[in-house]
This record gives sequence, C-alpha cells and structure tokens, in this order.
Amino acid sequence: MNLRVKSVEASIADSTDEERSLKRSLGTWDLALMGIAVAVGAGIFSVGAQAAANFAGPSVIVSFVLAAVTCALAIMCYAEFASTVPVAGSAYTFTYATMGELLAWIIGWDLILELFTAAAVLAKYWGVYLSEALLAVGVPVPATLDVGGVEVSWPAFLIVAIFTVLLVAGTKLTARVGAVFTLIKVGIVLFVIVVGFFFVDAANFTPFIPEAVPTEGGASDAWTQSLFSWMTGAAPAQYGVFGMLAAASLVFFAFIGFDVVATSAEEVRDPQKRLPRGIFLGLAIVTLLYVLVSIVMTGMVSYLELAEEETPSLATAFRLLDQDWASAVISFGALAGLTTVIMVILLGLARVVFALSRDGLLPRWLSKTTAHTRTPARVQIIAGAVVAFVAAFTDVGLLEEMINIGTLSAFVLVSLGIVVLRRTRPDLPRGFRVPWSPVLPILSAVLCVWLMLNLTTLTWVRFAVWLAIGLVIYLLYGRRRSRLGNGEGVSEVEVPTPQGAEPPRL
Repeated sequence: MNLRVKSVEASIADSTDEERSLKRSLGTWDLALMGIAVAVGAGIFSVGAQAAANFAGPSVIVSFVLAAVTCALAIMCYAEFASTVPVAGSAYTFTYATMGELLAWIIGWDLILELFTAAAVLAKYWGVYLSEALLAVGVPVPATLDVGGVEVSWPAFLIVAIFTVLLVAGTKLTARVGAVFTLIKVGIVLFVIVVGFFFVDAANFTPFIPEAVPTEGGASDAWTQSLFSWMTGAAPAQYGVFGMLAAASLVFFAFIGFDVVATSAEEVRDPQKRLPRGIFLGLAIVTLLYVLVSIVMTGMVSYLELAEEETPSLATAFRLLDQDWASAVISFGALAGLTTVIMVILLGLARVVFALSRDGLLPRWLSKTTAHTRTPARVQIIAGAVVAFVAAFTDVGLLEEMINIGTLSAFVLVSLGIVVLRRTRPDLPRGFRVPWSPVLPILSAVLCVWLMLNLTTLTWVRFAVWLAIGLVIYLLYGRRRSRLGNGEGVSEVEVPTPQGAEPPRL
C-alpha cells in the first residue's frame, strides 16, 4: 500500500497558491443553510413513508433518530478535521493527511461516484417534480421530450446548467440564491407538519414495532437482499427490530450531504469556529424536521395502508384522508427542496475534483481558479456538462443506492482518520475536538459499516467495480503524476509550521 502522507501544513500551504485557491466568503449561517439545503430535499416527503411502509412501520421514527445519531458521530469527526485542515476536498484531503495517498485516491474516487450519481439522479427527479407541480396548477408540461426517438429530460439539463453558471459566478452568490430556496422549502415543510398534526390518530402508532414477516417476491432474491442477510443466510424479512434497523440504512440517505458541507472548508471565514457551528446547527434543524414529518405521517394513516401503495409518500397520507390539496403544496415543496440539493452537490463534486487535480492525481489544469471570482470554473463547467448530459439522456435511477454506499465508506475512513491524526499530530491546533476519542470515532465507523452491510449485494458489486476502475486510473496516471510522489509536496509558498512543531517531512 502506498503510505505517502501529505502533511497538514502542505495542504494548507497549497490552499494559498494564488492560481489554485478559493475565496473565503462563507459564515456560520451560510454553512447551516447549506446543510439544510442538501439534506432537506424531496426525500423528506417520501423516504420516510417508504421506510415505514416496507420496513419499519411507526418505528421509522426511531430509524430516523438512529440514522441521525450515526450521522452526528461521523459529522463530529468531519468537524474536527475541517477545523484542523480547512482545505477543499473533505474526506479525500483528511485521508491524505492520515492514511496515505492510495486510500486518499480511493476515497476521492468514491466521493466522485457519490456526488456525481446524486447530482444526476436528483436532477432527473427535479424534472419529474417540476412536471407534477405545474400539473397541480393546471399547466401540463411533460418531464421528457422525444428527440429522434430518444427520451430527453429537458428540465434536468436546464437546472444543472443554471446552477453551473451560478457556481462559476461565485460561491457567495450561489449561497444567497440557495438560502432563498431553503427558507421557502422549510416554510412548506413546517406548514405541512402543522396541518398534518390535526389528522394524527394515536391508534396508528400501535404496534409501534410491527411483528416481523417474511419478505416475498423479488425482494427475497440474492441481488436485492442486504449483504448482511446474504452472508448470514438469514431469511429476508420485513418489520420487526431488524426491519427498523434496515429502515435506518434507507433513511440515512436523508442525512447525506453534511459531508458535502465540509468540502467548502477552504471557502469559510474563520473555519476553526464557523465550520463546526454551521455543520451542527444544520444537522440539528434537519433531524428535528425529519422526526416531526415521520411522526405526522405514521400518525395520519396506518403503515399497512401506505404499504398497499406503489410509491408511498406524505402526499399519499393526505390523499387517503381526502385532503387532495396537499399534493400540490407538497409537489412545490419537493421541487424547492431538490433545487437546493442539486446546487450544493454540484459545488461539492467540483471541489473534490479540484482537490484531486491540485495534488496532481488528476490533470493539474483542472484546478486553475478564475482571477475575479476565485472559483474552479474549468472543473465546475466540465462537471456540470457531464452531469447534465447523463441526467438528461440516461436512466440513472438504477444507481440510487450508490449514493449511500459512497457516503458511508467516506464516513468510515474519516472516523478512523481522527484516531490516527490524534496519535500522529497531537500538536495541531483544533477548532473542535470529538469528545471521548477514540471511543466515539470508532463507534461511528462501526455504525457506518453496519449500515453499509444493510445495502443490497448488487450495490456492493457495483461499488467494487467502480473502485477497481479507480485503482486502474491511479496506477496508470495518478501514481506517476502525484506532486507528492514527485517531491513537489507543496506549492512554491512558505509552508506554515505550528509553533513548537517540527517542519513537515515531505
């Protein structure tokens, strides 16, 4: 294994390269709103209903809490890293500073998969929700157009193009636009929660954890059951305690994105203080919203009624109670929700590729930033163009679970990285420290591995193929072009060394 480690000082010094640096313009509320923007999407209206209907029943409320706790443990590790190494790249940069170049490349390649897939999948969904929202107000507009026999999702292409232009224009401008949409969607979510509470029937919460029943049909085959079930030979089942835990794996999707906030570390003013505050504030608000929505949804109708629906959602619960007006409100809320998610994920994708490029593991010309806005315009435009094309012309929905496994694997390495960095560099100034280390970081890694084991075997196979492709690219290109491997280690700037510490060994 390649254990070439890039020092924290070297990473910070590279961030001062005038041609390859980002502008620090974000504050605490910008980060909190960014976290809310990426976590509260259309999923708040659907993922809980699907988890309740197919896995957990009313205990989906606990599933959300378990997922939030798991996310909080991992996010504490991100917060310590980001306040110690306030540089673009998130888990990639953190892994490079602790576990070496090979693992850093693997996690960077993994993050590209996560963010690229998420951007394309959600852009496609945005087109569907746009069509539904317009239809709700009497304006029928198709989500796809037939162009020469090919179905083209024109809204997906449009939304990615708009946010690519905004992100090139400047991160602060994009954050302001995102803040407006975020406030709108949170307002809609709160409205739906308040109205929904008037229809809650306590009888629907019983039994809180339904008795486990065997899974029938396609969900019981080898490719679609969880890796844990496949390895242990356990019969696939719905509901019960294991169903509640499986639902936690599913609803964990609702909390991905907070790692994306960490990719903006190089663009935060006073990152040692503002980054941890912004991340935790956003996570607290998101958790409260999801738990309230799950309480309302499972209290309004029986989970068995939701299970009879092909695609259960919060709108389904209102429809079953003859409150059809709610569908229009929820459609607009989902549309506003997805809008900001796409924006933040496109930002995160560009920042990860930017960091890989700056280190030479991808072509260096990608990491050039513009003189005026200090944004990585080249990589942002290329990333936006590829995402727009894939979202418009392909069926990316098949790869939806790849987003989860990508996020969780990054969480595992970042959690373990905290333990490593505490031992190797105890001298570094830290704006935030994970309490009870190494217990909590190790617990975070274990919980994330458990959630990964609850993903399907087919997802694991696809993940292994993606990592194999990445390893080939690294061996043929990145390993030979790495700046650290070629003795360049840092840009031609004086490397800052913390007081009392030895100069970095490159």
